[in-house]
Amino acid sequence: MEQIHSDWGDWVPRAVEHADPAGVRLWYLGCNGFALKSSGGTIVYIDPYLGTGDPPRTIRMIPVPFAPEDVDNADAVLATHEHTDHVHGPSQAPILANTGAQFYAPGPSLGVTKTEAWTEHWDVEAEQLSEVDVGQTFSVGDLTIHVEAANDPDAEQPVAYVVEHDSGTFVHGGDARAGDFEPIGERYDVDLAALAFGSVGQIPDKETREPTRTRWYSDENMLIEAANELQVERVIPTHWDMWKGLTADPTALFDHARSFEYPRHIDVVEIGDTIDLR
Repeated sequence: MEQIHSDWGDWVPRAVEHADPAGVRLWYLGCNGFALKSSGGTIVYIDPYLGTGDPPRTIRMIPVPFAPEDVDNADAVLATHEHTDHVHGPSQAPILANTGAQFYAPGPSLGVTKTEAWTEHWDVEAEQLSEVDVGQTFSVGDLTIHVEAANDPDAEQPVAYVVEHDSGTFVHGGDARAGDFEPIGERYDVDLAALAFGSVGQIPDKETREPTRTRWYSDENMLIEAANELQVERVIPTHWDMWKGLTADPTALFDHARSFEYPRHIDVVEIGDTIDLR
């Protein structure tokens, strides 16, 4: 069983635990991971991935921010789709075991929990694993979470999460690209969105290990198109920091966004940074 270690110690989960935000505060965990804490004390993790990838195919370029066993407080863990850097037993099952948090994920993602035997290898109860589907709404503490469609051509049954709070609305798009975000933009007043951004690179094929031209995330033009579908005030580009060969410069988005109505602001954050939903 993979053992996860972090050079950063436990300061990130302790910062989340001790924070007292006026609305909702987000901690960027690198890759596409976030921790959220609300003014009501609700703590939700979305797509936390603490693994190192599958070298030499996928090579993690950023620190592992904490060990999952260091998370003592969480109400829910959400997964957007089934890929390893979004559903990963060694990263997420210990959080569920330590905290009793509920895991929410679409069907294929829950299939990963069965393949990895979360309930057998970790102290996770089957009742903690909840399947979600597009159109569903559920509450976690003082957060209302809507499950929406997402256009990720590389995933099976991907979803986006719309997180509503009195202080505003946050959208986590997973690895999705433009195409299915327009209904979200029409239905909700989106204040902040996390959208995956990266370059195209030569990544070894999963089966043959032959270098293959690979696009997993939106480029500059695609991300701005997604932001306009969402009609979003502020965008956090994610995933650009993660994989060797697919990293990108998020400041390039400023020029691409300049002539468009949305987003009105681009918030470039690094792993460990916080941002407030306001």
